Amino acid sequence: MDRPFRVMTVCTGNICRSPMAEVVLRERFAAAGLADAVVVDSSGISDEEHGRPVDRRARAVLVEHGYPAGDGHRARQVRATDLPGRDLVLAMTSVHARSLRRLAGSPEVADRVVMYRAFDPAAPVVPPGQPEHVLDIDDPWFGGRSDFEACLAQVEAAADGVVAHVRAALAAG
Repeated sequence: MDRPFRVMTVCTGNICRSPMAEVVLRERFAAAGLADAVVVDSSGISDEEHGRPVDRRARAVLVEHGYPAGDGHRARQVRATDLPGRDLVLAMTSVHARSLRRLAGSPEVADRVVMYRAFDPAAPVVPPGQPEHVLDIDDPWFGGRSDFEACLAQVEAAADGVVAHVRAALAAG
């Protein structure tokens, strides 16, 4: 592959779930020796949080679990022009996945949109054409610390599966 494999995580406002997943995935790709081969970024379906940093509660949970705080992150809205340049687009909920697939503009690009938790070996298996909402990662924004902890746990549970998927894609060329 001439260019790095590009992964984007997507949630609603790009201040909680998707930046948490971005940080975790970067760390996991680095630990797997793939830091130079994979680029990870994140965005949100909405522009309501545009320009804001990672939510302070998300930052605190990341740091307490040994991850970087996501300093320098600024929320941004996903654009249709972003999607063709990504090899894998990881949606945090089925609503995000549907929005991304509509935005994709072509079946080839829409096929790159996958539910993030689909890579969690303990998550339910969703047959093609069945509702994906059972794979949703709940938005911790309206909750407390335990909701941010639960979000991080779900992100971590799927991270190794994402790394294995990308490693296989890189090996396949």
